[in-house]
Amino acid sequence: MELIFYTTSHCELCELAEAILVNTSLPYPIPVEAIDIASSAALVELYGTRIPVLRREDTGTELGWPFTRDDLLSFLGPAPAGHGTPH
Repeated sequence: MELIFYTTSHCELCELAEAILVNTSLPYPIPVEAIDIASSAALVELYGTRIPVLRREDTGTELGWPFTRDDLLSFLGPAPAGHGTPH
C-alpha cells in the first residue's frame, strides 16, 4: 500500500493533517508521497477545495479533511498478511 497526500504550501489544515499522519504509530511502514496540487491545474480542479486529502493507491479510496488518528487507522485498515500483531 502507498498513500498519496494531496497538499499545498501555506495550508494550515494540511499541516494539521500531516502532523496526524507523522505522529500516528502504524503497525507497519507505509510509503507516503506528498503532491502539491499547485503543480497541476487538474489537481487544483479536483482537490482545490478539499485538501488535505489522503488517497490509497491500492484501492483509490480517499480520506478528506477533517480526520482524526482513529479515522486514519480505519482508513488504512488492518495490517496486510504477514504484518502486525498475531491473533
